[in-house]
Amino acid sequence: MNFFEHQDAARRNTRVMVALYALAVVAVVLAVDAVIAATYVWGLSELSMAPGESGLAAGFRAVPAQLYAWGALATLAVILGASLAQMLKLREGGQAIAEMIGARRVSPDTRDPLERRLLNVVEEMAIASGARIPAAYVMEGEGGINAFAAGYDVSNAVVAVTRGALETLNRNELQGVIAHEFSHILNGDMWLNIRMLGILAGIVFISAIGGFIMRSVGSGRGRKDSSSGGLFAIGLALFVIGYVGLFFARLIKAAVSRQREFLADASSVQFTRNPDAIAGALDQIQASGRGALVANRYAEDLAHMFFGQGISVWFGGLFDTHPALDERIRRVNPRFQPSGYRGRRIEPAATEAPAAVSGLAGIEVAALGPAGARASDTVHAWGRSAAESAALVGSLESGKADIARRLLGALPPVLLDRLREPEGAGASVLALLLAAEDRVMEEQLAAAGAAGAARLAEAARTLAPEARGLGPAFRLPLIDLALPALKAAPAETHAELLKALEAVILADRRVSLHEFVVLTLVRSQLDERPKRAAPKYRTVAGARGAAVTLLSLLALAGCGRGPGAQSEFEAAFSAGAKEMGLEGAAGSARDALTLEAAGAALEELRGLAPLAKAILIKGLFAAVTGDGKIRLMEAELMRMVGAVLDCPLPPLLEEIDPSGPVGY
Repeated sequence: MNFFEHQDAARRNTRVMVALYALAVVAVVLAVDAVIAATYVWGLSELSMAPGESGLAAGFRAVPAQLYAWGALATLAVILGASLAQMLKLREGGQAIAEMIGARRVSPDTRDPLERRLLNVVEEMAIASGARIPAAYVMEGEGGINAFAAGYDVSNAVVAVTRGALETLNRNELQGVIAHEFSHILNGDMWLNIRMLGILAGIVFISAIGGFIMRSVGSGRGRKDSSSGGLFAIGLALFVIGYVGLFFARLIKAAVSRQREFLADASSVQFTRNPDAIAGALDQIQASGRGALVANRYAEDLAHMFFGQGISVWFGGLFDTHPALDERIRRVNPRFQPSGYRGRRIEPAATEAPAAVSGLAGIEVAALGPAGARASDTVHAWGRSAAESAALVGSLESGKADIARRLLGALPPVLLDRLREPEGAGASVLALLLAAEDRVMEEQLAAAGAAGAARLAEAARTLAPEARGLGPAFRLPLIDLALPALKAAPAETHAELLKALEAVILADRRVSLHEFVVLTLVRSQLDERPKRAAPKYRTVAGARGAAVTLLSLLALAGCGRGPGAQSEFEAAFSAGAKEMGLEGAAGSARDALTLEAAGAALEELRGLAPLAKAILIKGLFAAVTGDGKIRLMEAELMRMVGAVLDCPLPPLLEEIDPSGPVGY
């Protein structure tokens, strides 16, 4: 399945999980009613039995019907209330889950070598896949080798690893684990996992109540009289009843998560091009005394989200949330030999080695195009159909991670350091929009100062020389690197940056496509918006106006202003409209397209269902690449659209220079 089919399947699996949850609730209610009946009958002095009737049947018949009804209603209230409370608690997504398990966020400017290595690997994976860079967390005090990814969407995910994983795994193995977690991010597993976490909380809550009652009686907080034994018995009964819920919860988690682990392992191999990376990480779990176990009290709740089997369970074959390690290793690398691998294995390095970038650091990527051509006008051959192009969304293509590492290694160290803290991150993004001509740049900075961002403008001035030397390949990676620090900053910082960006863009009373890309992407990531909701539109036709506006923008991006521009636009627009099922639609004229209209169209299209987004992206690619070619600005626009719509596109173009590939 492709990215969109995975996203759609995750939503359908949620409905299956809800059905299983309903069955589990029925089982728990029946168990509660059975205990009520047994308790009621136990209190009777005698039991009247009809001829031929068993004592069990007579006992159930003796209980008043309203007692069963009240027991069922009370049980439902407890279960549904606990599930609702947990879902509200998790409304912040990945951050809430990381904080629930006690993980600590890694600061973007950390100097700890192991944490720096983790951030570098996460950044590489994100840039290579086109996803936004997740916030990285460390589960301190956890010696087992484990990790998880969590969040409601691709743009707001977190990745957490145990301290044991950081200290035990070498860089390749850590990269294999992070690539595995990125598969969960891209395949819609996070959405399903959070829903499961909230829904299942209710059916295990009764067990927690029973355990609390028993502990209260046992520690002396219960009453020391004849009723204490009865109170303990009630707690024991609730605890046993709760285990009915726990049984079903573990069964549901095991049924949903196992096959997804195989898929994520396979995706890791595809992404890293190194079967030994993920196989070696799994082998280190086998070799470690702690394995993958997580000691945190919420490990049971999060068991289905972990990289490895984080809890010990009875009847492991039935309730294990993960396949056996040997089977996972065999599937990713049938020839893997643990003894041979351990003998040649590279031990974790104390410091992170810099990326090999010989010959690239001083090259402006724009210079790789035809001599004298503007970078945005550089034309590249494109050999994929519209359907094949759309299939790139959410893909983990081999070789992209290498490109990402080279791009990161080629960024000026001064700029890279400033990207790690909020003010420097904002100034770096602002510097991307500053003109090469000093006079125009001063006008832009003055406009930013007048908008209330004087300090940010001054910081951007100092970074302008570094930013000017960056070619187009570095634009989106630089924004992605800036976003973690910016997202961690207060809302006032977000507002200041957005005002400064708008002021700089409008200083010359025009908006270029490059400026539109930067502002739209940053605004989409920093604006407060409701958490991921149910799709608003099932078809592209449901958001016809927005689709036409966006399609017009992409069709115009590849057209010049000469005599044949109108016919080029009409051909590109018609090709896209046909793929979207919008035949007969008329494209928007160039002078009718405004920044506000295009931004509003993108926001509206976020409400498309996954399969409808697939059709939209396919249509946009048809418009852009219908002639078998793609311009750099068109590629940048497509990646920006994908980022805003949570449809991440990896680098689309590659150029080869003497030092290796560069992608954008």
